[in-house]
Amino acid sequence: MRADVFLVEGGHAATRSQAQRLIASGVEWRLTPLSAWNKVVKNGDDIPPMAEVRLLDDAEAKYISRGGLKLEGALKATGLVVKGLRCLDVGQSTGGFTDCLLQHGAAQVIGVDVGHGQLHERLRDDPRVVGVEGLNARAMTAESLKEGCEVALSEEEVQDEEDNETQPVAPYSWMRNGGLVDEEYDDSDDAKEQDVEAFKAERAAKAKARAEGSLPVVRRRKPEREDVNITPVFDVITGDLSFISLTLVLPALVPLLAPQGRLLMLVKPQFELQPGQVGKGGIVRDEALYPVVEKRIRDCCAEVGLDVLSWIDSPIQGGDGNREFFIDARRVA
Repeated sequence: MRADVFLVEGGHAATRSQAQRLIASGVEWRLTPLSAWNKVVKNGDDIPPMAEVRLLDDAEAKYISRGGLKLEGALKATGLVVKGLRCLDVGQSTGGFTDCLLQHGAAQVIGVDVGHGQLHERLRDDPRVVGVEGLNARAMTAESLKEGCEVALSEEEVQDEEDNETQPVAPYSWMRNGGLVDEEYDDSDDAKEQDVEAFKAERAAKAKARAEGSLPVVRRRKPEREDVNITPVFDVITGDLSFISLTLVLPALVPLLAPQGRLLMLVKPQFELQPGQVGKGGIVRDEALYPVVEKRIRDCCAEVGLDVLSWIDSPIQGGDGNREFFIDARRVA
């Protein structure tokens, strides 16, 4: 079996890309306790199904994705403690930041992503996590976030009450006047015939809707998620976004942050600069541009009511080799 596939199926890595980073850090395998260890050199190296493996550096396996390692470093550098707090994770993706927040004691993480089906199943099934899909952070409001949460926490149910085929088509009193018979109840033959025709038409309409799959659909909270709090006010907001400037997103995030709440966002310079300032392959090679990015983000924070506490380097470079940063800010009002 391919080494990267073996690591995923064996539970050593959440994804093949994570498995490949583990292999780059060092992975060995052996068939018996007395056998010599064999080093995995390439992702496609074969590992026997019954082999024992060991990771020479398991840091990459700590979180669902390496994003968790980035946020872990930022939490340590800023001294931000998230234990017991409600957090919003913007750009949730597979859940690296979400995983890190939970492992550091967050009470709840509501995540938002414009994509679908990316959140790792371990996090998707965690009762502390709500994954909202198909929501653009730039256009997000408290109301749209609540609606997205309700969709994530509920399931669709088709309203289809099967007709009792043995029920006679007859004008019983319950068919008219709300089931009540009073002095005004019309028991004439014409009224009975109208009842029968209306009843037939209703059954025919239901049968047609059932055949076309267009029966009414209602959405109800899953029983196990009935008590989940989706109040759109958070103690902490984190985020890892791509292909958009934070200056376009921060105005939508501040209203969701509690007074004195903290915001800790990953800054990717290649998405904050003009195309002409970014080199081939999306790499920012001119270090003189980093202060330009910092000033732009700081100015935006001031405009939207955030007090910048610190600007720090990410402990890990981006996957493309770009230098990245974190901005740590507090809502001032």
